[in-house]
Amino acid sequence: MAKTNDFTKYVNEALAAFPIDTSAYNEAFKSSAALGEKFSRVALEAAEKSTEISAQWTKDTLAKVADVTSVKDEPTAYTKAMTDFASAQAEMTAETLAAFAEVAKKVQMETVELMMAAGKEASEEATAAVKKATAEVTTAAKKAVAAA
Repeated sequence: MAKTNDFTKYVNEALAAFPIDTSAYNEAFKSSAALGEKFSRVALEAAEKSTEISAQWTKDTLAKVADVTSVKDEPTAYTKAMTDFASAQAEMTAETLAAFAEVAKKVQMETVELMMAAGKEASEEATAAVKKATAEVTTAAKKAVAAA
């Protein structure tokens, strides 16, 4: 029976000749987790502010509905109450939508800032990692050539 080559040995020797620095992966994971935390903070703050805006709009609307549903002395007073409600509701809607737009604008600005900072940081990390990897591979290749 023919003897088969043990490729595990060759692979292990090859991997040992080109050591891998896992610190770059650890740093990348930490950077990614930190970026995720920052994005989450932006999203949670926006959700909290949006909830506050929505709750205030609801409270104001219910207060105006209470005025509409109260008993009136004259039939025309009901028409006036409905007209006043519609006018107030239109004004509140415009104000509320403007408040939501401000929240969205803030989220957009913070997201762009985070993306730009992350891109700059990733570029710097990638450049450093490539330089380090090149130096390590060059050293390992020189050792392999010297050993041969």
